[in-house]
Amino acid sequence: MTSQAFKPRRTATIDLDPLSAPHIYYGESHKKNARVRTYSTIIESQGRNATTDGLKQPARRISHDEQSIQPRKFLVHVESTLKTLLSREDTDNNMQITIEDEGPKVLSIGTEKSGGFNKFDVRGTYMLSNLLQELTLAKDFGRKTIILDEARLNENPVNRLSRLIKDSFWNGLTRRIDGSNIAKVGRDPKDWTDDPRPRIYVPRGAPEQHAYYTRIAKEHPDMRLDVQWLQEDCSDDAYVRDLNAAPGLLAIAMEEYEDLETGEKDLRGLPFVVPGGRFNELYGWDSYMESLGLLINDRVDLVKSMVQHFCFCIKHYGKILNANRSYYLCRSQPPFLTDMALRVYERIKHEPGALDFLREAILAAIKEYYSVWMHVPRLDPVTGLSRYRPGGLGVPPETEASHFEHLLEPYAKKHNMSFNEFVEAYNHQKVDEPELDEYFLHDRAVRESGHDTSYRLEKVAANLATVDLNALLYKYETDIARTIRGHFGDKLPIPAEFCAKEMTAGYVETSASWDRRAKKRRLAVDKYLWNEEKGMYFDYDTVKKEQATYESATTFWPMWSGLATPRQAAVLVSTALPKFEVFGGLVSGTEESRGAVGIDRPNRQWDYPFGWAPQQMLAWVGLQRYGYEPEAQRLAYKWLYMVTKAFVDFNGVVVEKYDVTRPIDPHKVEAEYGNQGSDFKGVPREGFGWVNASYIYGLQLVNAHMKRALGACTTYDTFVKATEALGF
Repeated sequence: MTSQAFKPRRTATIDLDPLSAPHIYYGESHKKNARVRTYSTIIESQGRNATTDGLKQPARRISHDEQSIQPRKFLVHVESTLKTLLSREDTDNNMQITIEDEGPKVLSIGTEKSGGFNKFDVRGTYMLSNLLQELTLAKDFGRKTIILDEARLNENPVNRLSRLIKDSFWNGLTRRIDGSNIAKVGRDPKDWTDDPRPRIYVPRGAPEQHAYYTRIAKEHPDMRLDVQWLQEDCSDDAYVRDLNAAPGLLAIAMEEYEDLETGEKDLRGLPFVVPGGRFNELYGWDSYMESLGLLINDRVDLVKSMVQHFCFCIKHYGKILNANRSYYLCRSQPPFLTDMALRVYERIKHEPGALDFLREAILAAIKEYYSVWMHVPRLDPVTGLSRYRPGGLGVPPETEASHFEHLLEPYAKKHNMSFNEFVEAYNHQKVDEPELDEYFLHDRAVRESGHDTSYRLEKVAANLATVDLNALLYKYETDIARTIRGHFGDKLPIPAEFCAKEMTAGYVETSASWDRRAKKRRLAVDKYLWNEEKGMYFDYDTVKKEQATYESATTFWPMWSGLATPRQAAVLVSTALPKFEVFGGLVSGTEESRGAVGIDRPNRQWDYPFGWAPQQMLAWVGLQRYGYEPEAQRLAYKWLYMVTKAFVDFNGVVVEKYDVTRPIDPHKVEAEYGNQGSDFKGVPREGFGWVNASYIYGLQLVNAHMKRALGACTTYDTFVKATEALGF
């Protein structure tokens, strides 16, 4: 009796893409009554010496590295292989296989054609870590035994990461807020009160949402959902401070739909993408950066809904919020709405309602421009430039007061109070401490800037007319002018819900007024922010009335927005770019500007040697805008190489920020807040939003030769030498 007699008969295999998304590869292809491509629906286990009817199969000689003209497939028992793989290769026991593990870096697994008898060696960190990821996914879907395509193990890493971002990471970062999950997302992890519970605040202009959430609370009393109205002036400093006694989620846009089971109409939250896996809120500038990759991946639906969320926020809260939590009501983030909306419109302009979508977005941007950025205290009336200068009282509530213990303890002793007593008294202005007021004014401004934290902004942020903010507002001005002129017949009436204070409903905006604002801002930026001698832009201290000296990668934002003249762009490329270009792309600031760091002066995450996806993408676009294509490609290649190499060497890791000066392990960042995206078990599930986007976007910039070289993990210098030798 031969072993062939005991080989199970397989059903026909469906014609399945070996690189299909996990829910298809491990999920849909295993559904009941479907023709299957794995053994898990036929047998539970079938080892080399498995028994059938009490008889032991004769042993068969195992062949290694079986050769095949056809693409190789493996027959893998999920649980046992996963256990063996981790015990042999994960020597630091972190549920990842990386270049730092000291295992043998080889594991033999059986081929599908031989029923698992012939073996093939899976070798090297990359293939073994991919095997770990695939087995983890198969286990998630309840698979016991699978047929695994080798293509999923040795896939070109550029293709693999691009595929994961498109098929898995975006889905892992997508959220909705409605009755289906309000019990989870409505409960704030930063709720330091004695009775944390899910809570949602609804603006007065959205009574349908208040009725909806009230119904949800009544239908699910065990949820303990607290539904509250916001007062009309919901950004009053004292009111927002008092909300900290009962922090909650802020309602965002919803849509009406028909329940297919009941046939009744109901509300559901519009989807949005969060920065990282631990977040559940809609964030400001993260959403814009993510949109650049989402649009390339044809997720126009997600970007459109995020624009609608921002319009809702401006309409009801007066601004695009840092995030939709009650303690952010006074704080915004860097404004990108016009560019985001225009990119969406270009993709949907032939659809019904597209022009209405664009109109609402531009109206919202106009209201935000007037009521937030061109309004005191953010507006500096002397220079005409804008600052990050949000309102707020007391200690920033999203940070536990003990975070500032070293700062506040001396004041508590000064007033003969306990720490908690002093915090309460200070928050309610029962003690007068101007120095603390100044400190927290700047602390809130740093957070509004999105660059939290950096020595560039520390203890001065609220006084700075920053290069980045004013470049963004110039883009608002030119975008609004162009849109009014090109899409609305050069006349755009402002309805009541989008009127800023002191505006009258029906007021008509024209392109000429916005063109004048843009020209005025350019003159002010040239006067106060441009430094001809140093060949770059600097922030301006509106209190000291002098330019700051910190050299920041935000100097390239005027190229992104079109604010720089062609001559200024040329100077930036020749003079400033060499200061910031390092191994992995652009560094956030120069080492000289950061200064010495140590125990008493720790590193800040938006300073040297760290690099961030937003700085890369805005610089790439800016360089392209002014015709510096080779420079844009070079910077994109360096960033993509660094991300790819970390992905290959460290189990598919994609993180929030990188040390762009480190060739080996750039994802290891020692700065405050750690590094989001690196703490996962077995398989990365979300990456990090704006890095995902930067990868997808960057690949659009580089040419075919560069993509092939990136797939082979070739450094930029080696790539240049090779192409020069070939005469390319």
